[in-house]
Amino acid sequence: MPLPQRVRYSDAIEPLVQFIEDTPPSEILDRTLDKLRGGVPTETMLTASALAVARSADLPPGHHGGPLHPLAGLYAVSNLVGRLEGEDRFIPVLQHVALSNKHINDPVTGPYQLLEFAPLEFADFDSAKAAFLLACSRGESNKADHIFQWLWQNVPPIQAFDLLMSIAIPKNNIDDHYFVFPGYTWRSLETGVLDTQYLSLLMRSSVRYAARFPVAPPTPELDALIKDNDLLGRVLRQRSGDDETAAIGKLGKAIGQVEEFADIPVMIATALGRGLSLDGAGEALSIGAASLFMRSLGGNPMDVHLHTSVNLRRYLVRLDGLSLRNKLLLLLNWHLGPEIRSTQTRMEPPPQPDMQAVAALPPRSQEELLDAIQHSIYNQPPTDWSQVTNLGLMRAVPEVKDTVNLATQYMQTGYDPQALIARLAEIVCHDNFTEMHAFKHHNAVIEEYNNTRDPWRSMHLVCGAQAAAISFGKNMAVYEQYLDLLHAA
Repeated sequence: MPLPQRVRYSDAIEPLVQFIEDTPPSEILDRTLDKLRGGVPTETMLTASALAVARSADLPPGHHGGPLHPLAGLYAVSNLVGRLEGEDRFIPVLQHVALSNKHINDPVTGPYQLLEFAPLEFADFDSAKAAFLLACSRGESNKADHIFQWLWQNVPPIQAFDLLMSIAIPKNNIDDHYFVFPGYTWRSLETGVLDTQYLSLLMRSSVRYAARFPVAPPTPELDALIKDNDLLGRVLRQRSGDDETAAIGKLGKAIGQVEEFADIPVMIATALGRGLSLDGAGEALSIGAASLFMRSLGGNPMDVHLHTSVNLRRYLVRLDGLSLRNKLLLLLNWHLGPEIRSTQTRMEPPPQPDMQAVAALPPRSQEELLDAIQHSIYNQPPTDWSQVTNLGLMRAVPEVKDTVNLATQYMQTGYDPQALIARLAEIVCHDNFTEMHAFKHHNAVIEEYNNTRDPWRSMHLVCGAQAAAISFGKNMAVYEQYLDLLHAA
């Protein structure tokens, strides 16, 4: 029996993938920049980066390292490239390539080779599904990978994805990366960021990740909400409309004012039972999440899951082919993600921000206010890392409120939101501390702004400024090296 061989890509992309795998970390930025300047399209470079980290970096025990964040962040990075001009468009690509190369060369996740193998054979979908669920119950992640190779080849991709998410979504209670990883990877493929020819390959690591131990804990309280409100026994309205505006606003405000996060699924299930659409419930959850984010005292730059998680949920709730049970769980278990759940212990009372402080700000022109927001973000107090023993316990410095107040004034004054988005896009490119979290949050708040109705949509961009103030300056080594390369050119 011949030894398995590592996955090999087409001749059109293989040399670029090998370049990312083989280039020493000390050389990866300048050599990647040379290729981009030489005409390699940004989307091609990002595809090669994703393929390289999927093939040559293993999954870590936790959720930092390996292919997880490079693949989960690819959708946001691709969109960020489109918001930038000139050579600034290269910066997010350099950040992605540098992160992939870092994990490929990290002894925690490398060396590693993703091997080719023949899929297990099944008579039909039901037998493959039973085998997959059994493998997941045993934590047999490698076997689950074999099973899914058959599924991708023999059933519609959305049917296989729905099965995968039936395992991944309940594991949100353990770590919401279990559903974020396959969800955002799927979105990159489904919305054309990546060529769908790579679907079965790029989903392999998220299948293994979702299938590994531990199994999801039961949530009898959510099952009871679904049963008591007969949410699986009726035809629920999918699409929202203008007739739901008042109900969505009322529910969103109530979610944003809670003290106990366990109250949130009760509110949502009750609203669904009274006729609110699935999309409307997602929009209300988004409004509430933004309010809770602005109430948060957290200073961990990676604590952005209130937004990124709800953003992905809204996309999945709208996705044709995803089962009703999966959609309901997406709406009901948002609060159970550990990163979100921990926010409950560090919140200010509502409402936030302090509107008296906003009203006391001097009037400024649009450009002056954009500059003031940028100056506030760039001049946040530096972090004393000698005092940080646990990122999850970090608290935001008071100066973050200055940024929030300025951004609130900007939106209240009616200035151009696209100008603020463009300025935040430039700022977020500095970050390489958060393993794509800053990029994902930036993209999430923009999509939530675009997909939320007035008068609640503006708070999402204020949250974007708040997150930028928290993450700026933590680690900007990639950006600073890029600047050095520009000066040396």
